[in-house]
Amino acid sequence: MIGAVRSRRVVTPDGVRPGTILFDRGIISAIAPWDHPTPDPIEDFGDAVIGPALVDTHVHINEPGRADWEGFSFATQAAAAGGVATLVDMPLNSVPPTTSVQSLREKREVALGQCAVDVGFLAGVVPGNARELRHLQHAGVFGFKAFVCDSGVSEFPPVSNADLRQALLMLASLDALLMVHAEDPSLLRATSGTARRHEEWLATRPASAEMRAVEDLIALAREFGARIHVVHVSSPDTARRIAEARDRGVRISGETCPHYLAFAAEEIPDGATQFKCAPPIRSRESREGLWEALRRGWIEVVVTDHSPAPPNLRLREVGDFFAAWGGIASLQLRLPAVWTGARARGFTLEDVTRWTAEAPARLVGLEARKGRLVPGADADIVVWHPEREFTVEEAGLRHRHKLTPWLGRRLAGVVEATYLRGEPVYRRGEPDPPMRGTLIERTNS
Repeated sequence: MIGAVRSRRVVTPDGVRPGTILFDRGIISAIAPWDHPTPDPIEDFGDAVIGPALVDTHVHINEPGRADWEGFSFATQAAAAGGVATLVDMPLNSVPPTTSVQSLREKREVALGQCAVDVGFLAGVVPGNARELRHLQHAGVFGFKAFVCDSGVSEFPPVSNADLRQALLMLASLDALLMVHAEDPSLLRATSGTARRHEEWLATRPASAEMRAVEDLIALAREFGARIHVVHVSSPDTARRIAEARDRGVRISGETCPHYLAFAAEEIPDGATQFKCAPPIRSRESREGLWEALRRGWIEVVVTDHSPAPPNLRLREVGDFFAAWGGIASLQLRLPAVWTGARARGFTLEDVTRWTAEAPARLVGLEARKGRLVPGADADIVVWHPEREFTVEEAGLRHRHKLTPWLGRRLAGVVEATYLRGEPVYRRGEPDPPMRGTLIERTNS
């Protein structure tokens, strides 16, 4: 397909400017001036922002085995409606988890034909599967995921230091990426009874547990020369420590999530278990510290950690933070959620694009194809209105389950359209187009 779109505000690596994006057979051929003559029809979006479609490298789709929690069809349509054209699926909470080549094959078979956007996969590191890691890498996964504390599901157990060392011997030799849920279990406090107040949940998972685990990971990354990425950083002190180690040559990075940038523990109502996640949402001071971490470049990746579950597991009516399943559903809302907070703090369109598209693509080795509007990249495009506002309502969400702490929030940034390789996969107010997503693999070099 040959086509062109244009706007007075196109987000390019060189800044925001009027421009026309030309694409041929799904690939960007040129970023031309706004008044570039072309024999082909141009779709003119006026003053709407055109940017690279978002990339989300931390999504729990949960299929097979727990498709009633989300599933590929719901997740990828929600992604498209949020301006996302590429997802990377976590190895849990599917059953079986993606910890072997056979389970990866099963997941791909289930996903085939169900995806509105491109989907890649991570594999898991669990006790006893070190021999599978090389085979999974060659099968095209984009990285690996491990927990150093309880994951919440029995089929994906945590790894010990010995397990990590064994895995890193292999992963370092492959130059493979390891993503880690970093909370030291020795500093997590046991839960008992019931807890209707978020502060009780927060007290069981202190920021010191995150810091201790990250210190251990820094030592391992230094020892093995391995690439380690800390997922869902909740504390600015952790972000600073990651940056200090990286400045000394350690191959470590981190990410944060919209819920840590928007919510504060002091503001969470009693019984509001839709706010439960691990690590937990921390104080206002921590929230502002994470924005400062982004400003300083201590961390650059902002992804969702979209982790939905059916209402009966979230126990909203009971309101018990200890008993409820944790996880924030936000896959469709990352762009407006991040932009709303960023705009209020003086950040730019280029900043948000870097955090939500360019940096996640680079993290998993997709920077040549995804996350930037440059010739040769896939024509993955989001068209959105940063000045327009909306209230998050259940009726507007494509997630399978609508319970999310974002309900009722007023956000800025309305997505008008999302393109995948030059073809629309979402247009606001129009019927959904056919499923055009493909299952993508890391290129073996």
